[in-house]
Amino acid sequence: MAAGLAGAGNVAAVCLLIALSRVVAGEPLIVAANRDELYQRPAVPITVLRDGPPRILGGRDEQAGGTWLAVNEHGLVAGLTNQPSAGRDPTRRSRGELPVAFAAYPDAATAVAQVCARLDPADYNPCWLLVGDRRRLYSIGVTGGRQPEVEELPPGGYVLENAPLRRDSAKQRYIAGQLTPAQAGPAARAQAALAAILADHQPAAGPRAAGAGSPARPAEVSAACVHTARYGTRSAMIVSVGMTGRPRVRVADGPPCTAPLLDETDRWDGS
Repeated sequence: MAAGLAGAGNVAAVCLLIALSRVVAGEPLIVAANRDELYQRPAVPITVLRDGPPRILGGRDEQAGGTWLAVNEHGLVAGLTNQPSAGRDPTRRSRGELPVAFAAYPDAATAVAQVCARLDPADYNPCWLLVGDRRRLYSIGVTGGRQPEVEELPPGGYVLENAPLRRDSAKQRYIAGQLTPAQAGPAARAQAALAAILADHQPAAGPRAAGAGSPARPAEVSAACVHTARYGTRSAMIVSVGMTGRPRVRVADGPPCTAPLLDETDRWDGS
């Protein structure tokens, strides 16, 4: 989350990350994400993050220089959500480095083994990631201790918000309850269902007062598509990884309730 809700200066991160791993016929990995942030924080919703090899696409936070979601040409996707807090430690490294670090490898198993072997959670403010490809999906917690918490996940649908995976939050329960249509039928139906989820304004919970170490949260923040006076959903992305070939990437430059998801797949060959 962002300033005013979760501490000024936090790296931009998706506040909603959905992964369908090995459950949709013909597309073993589909990732859908909304990136929520202060409206005034500069960012590019999609660009070439690294020419490669491998070539990496994703959004870029112009303030901290990192990304909230990175995908490479081999079909590896790495997305990040922040732990909400009343502030952040500015002496720590940008969490936005992490998705690009994982996406620098050709497959998820190699990426997780290599990056996590040298990743010290104390170097970063707390966050969680999903890292996956056609064959595997991992949950990674960077929230303290001397090593990240790594779990390889079985096939299924997963919802990661600004909380640990499977945290019994109202937002997680509400969105998980809508995933059944996305996991049944052809890939086109799954993508349409995910696009509808990303555009949903329905709050899953009421407002929450500030607590020890955590800021107040208005009810609107518990929706998939967030709109408040200073903060909200700035962009959306759906990445579809087929059985072979480069991933299809669709991006909304703005809240997906009003901005169309446009095909950006040609960026694998262009700028």
